[in-house]
Amino acid sequence: MKKKNSSEKNRHVVAWINKAEWDQVLEYLYSSDTSLQKHALHRISAWKSRYAGSTPVAVECTADLVRCQVLDRCGHLDGHELVLLYGTALVRFINLITERHQGRVARPLRNLAGKLNIPEWIVDLRHDFTHRKLPSLKWCRKGCKTVLDWLQQEYWSRQLNNADWESPSDAEDEDTFKDETTRQKEMESYKKIRELLISYEKEQYQLFEIGGGGEDEGVEKWPAPFADMSWILAEIKQSGLESCDLLVDVLLEDGFLVPTLEQLETLNCSAFNVNNATPQIPQSFLRFWLPLLKILNSPAFIHLLLEKLFAELKQLNNEPNDNRADFVSAWISEVLLCNSKKSNFLFETKGQRKARLKDRIFVNRIQLRWQQLLTACLDAPSTSTPHLLKLILNDMEHPLPVETQENLLMLCSIYTQQSEPFSPRKDQPIYTLESLHEKLQKSKQRQKNVERSRESKMSESDADKVRLLRGSPWQLCTENVMWKNYPLGKVPGQSDDPSCLMLDNYSSLAVSDQPVELELPIHSAPRASSALKSEGLLWTATDVGKLKSGIKLF
Repeated sequence: MKKKNSSEKNRHVVAWINKAEWDQVLEYLYSSDTSLQKHALHRISAWKSRYAGSTPVAVECTADLVRCQVLDRCGHLDGHELVLLYGTALVRFINLITERHQGRVARPLRNLAGKLNIPEWIVDLRHDFTHRKLPSLKWCRKGCKTVLDWLQQEYWSRQLNNADWESPSDAEDEDTFKDETTRQKEMESYKKIRELLISYEKEQYQLFEIGGGGEDEGVEKWPAPFADMSWILAEIKQSGLESCDLLVDVLLEDGFLVPTLEQLETLNCSAFNVNNATPQIPQSFLRFWLPLLKILNSPAFIHLLLEKLFAELKQLNNEPNDNRADFVSAWISEVLLCNSKKSNFLFETKGQRKARLKDRIFVNRIQLRWQQLLTACLDAPSTSTPHLLKLILNDMEHPLPVETQENLLMLCSIYTQQSEPFSPRKDQPIYTLESLHEKLQKSKQRQKNVERSRESKMSESDADKVRLLRGSPWQLCTENVMWKNYPLGKVPGQSDDPSCLMLDNYSSLAVSDQPVELELPIHSAPRASSALKSEGLLWTATDVGKLKSGIKLF
């Protein structure tokens, strides 16, 4: 395809006569007058005949929704007919708007609508129209008005602000042209990877037929790979290095890691239990993919595989698809078990270890992104989520507290309506509002009993001291006070105001009135006397009398 030059870009063939007609049609479409809306719909019908099948999607969707409003206001249709009419227009809007954003692999409409700023409840409304009970007429009218506002903001207003007045279809073609080279390369890589995986499956089926392997057969009975298999594995490994994300997307398609019923029958696998809370990959099917997975078991590939498996499990929660959710859960469980800590296998024999490692995707432990895995697991509730959550909690490098793990497992079991096996505390009662109130009352009564017992254990001497200090500013402390937290001279509850230490009533007593006895050793008196004399610091009797008369005791 030859790229358009700048002069060709400015030439556009449009369906309207001039900008004035465009302005008029836009004004009439969003008018509250039914006759004006009908006139705008007639003009759009003329545009569609001129476009000859290439009418811009936004213009066509706007006309469909406005036509619903016109028929609703006319009153010629009953409520059920109007709901069907609105539903058709809203479903066509979601499908047509998101269609050009779909890639090689079908993506959830919820994600595409989120990128286009379409409200999520509009997608839910479309889901109700196609899969569930029809919504009420009130919600249909509300959805129509919301979508028309979105079209006016995202399409009509942008066209009015476009100085060059390019045709909407030409603008879309220009965006397509910019991404055409990238998309073409992606499509070529996608086809190459898919063809390689199909070739791998054909080679494996031939090996299976020669070896006659079934679910109970040993790995030793499978013959050695063909020469072509080595080349196929090398090509797939190279493709994984170039575009690992694309390789994982293809592997998760039906017919590869998620088998069809025909594939399971060919490999003689037993029926897969859809309601199994601890899903496991059938042994023959696991050995079928082991040669490929063992050459791709780099940390980057394992991280990406787990991320996409959890994302797929979250999507399948709303739209179950036979055994797909169970196989996705089983592959997550298989990868996590391969990464189990060595301490879980301390008491196994050499023979058991050899047999275990033969059926493992990888042997050496990988440092997984545990917090990310924990969040992804909780965001994808299913029957197998408690089992996967338990594997993650047991293998985390820095495990959560035991109480937190038990609470997460309990909440997950309640949310997924699992039975007792995943309940961390089997004997734990189910609390109600009445039982919690009763528990609170028992706790208060227990506290009162503790206080009473503490008072009864007080010794008689302490009771006498308390009785004597009653009415005084002092009291006996019987509590276990951490005195190291208080400075010297301060007690708990004491004010910082120093005046609180002053007494209201006191009597003074001269020190000179008190008898003072000086007991000094006889043999030390001469030595002390000589020392005082030598230094000239000897006190006379007069000086000592003055000091005594000046000191008072409170």
